[in-house]
Amino acid sequence: MESVLVLIAPGEGEPLEEVIVASVRDSLKRQGAGLGAMRWLAPGRACEWPFSGIAPAAAARAAGATLDQRRIDAAALSAEGRRKKLLVADMDSTIVAGETLDDLAAFAGVKDRVAAITARAMNGEIDYKSSLRERVALLKGLGADCLEKTFAHTRLNPGAETLVATMRAHGAHTFLVSSGFRYFTSRIAARAGFDAETGNEIEIAGGRLTGRVAEPILDKEAKRAALLGAAARFGVAPSEAIAVGDGANDLPMILEAGIGVAYRPKPSVAAAAPVAVRHADLTALLYVQGYARDEFTEPS
Repeated sequence: MESVLVLIAPGEGEPLEEVIVASVRDSLKRQGAGLGAMRWLAPGRACEWPFSGIAPAAAARAAGATLDQRRIDAAALSAEGRRKKLLVADMDSTIVAGETLDDLAAFAGVKDRVAAITARAMNGEIDYKSSLRERVALLKGLGADCLEKTFAHTRLNPGAETLVATMRAHGAHTFLVSSGFRYFTSRIAARAGFDAETGNEIEIAGGRLTGRVAEPILDKEAKRAALLGAAARFGVAPSEAIAVGDGANDLPMILEAGIGVAYRPKPSVAAAAPVAVRHADLTALLYVQGYARDEFTEPS
């Protein structure tokens, strides 16, 4: 079988019941797919089965139409080489909950203004570099101690540490790449267990933010370049990478990777990404690669 379909239910809420699995199976058969034996990756949580005869995109559409409003994710992809040797992950609203820049802006009393610009940038409505300069300018004069205050309230998204720990335990390299600030990426990378990280540098002078971000700004094309650079540095092909992000500035690296995942994505990103995870936590990326639950490595 040349392709595989993966169904993933969230950790809490609607389980993946046999009747749901059967409905999706029947929908694939109606599309002309030949199906192999179904395998549970985690009982009631995730399953997969190989198929042939139709394209992965057609299988994903058929599964999505059958699942309708159910809080279950479906991913269809090539069965070959699913376990990747490199994880490249966005930080804000992917590895961590929320946007660190928006949260930082709360200390300057401009969170709503900054968050509105962020939302437009993440959906690809405005240029990212210009939007970042505009947002950072609103923080001019803010005490640098607010960076630490923001970090103290930043939380990892569910499944982040397990995703990183499991891939590293199976020999993969892990890289955190963000259009946010290295003040946060360095600390989040250490907390989540990433091998390496990169991000933008926010300028500080006299213990206060200057309202400027150092050039060059790491934007969507720089993220794609970061994936290619990490692949070269770690000695793997881009096809051997899995990339995950939520915003428009993540899309080039998502499309460059062997498996590209949009996590809790903005609409424009969900429409373009090969795989979209809307409901499950970040361990969905392990199920998509064919890991069973008993193969997960929990963080120490």
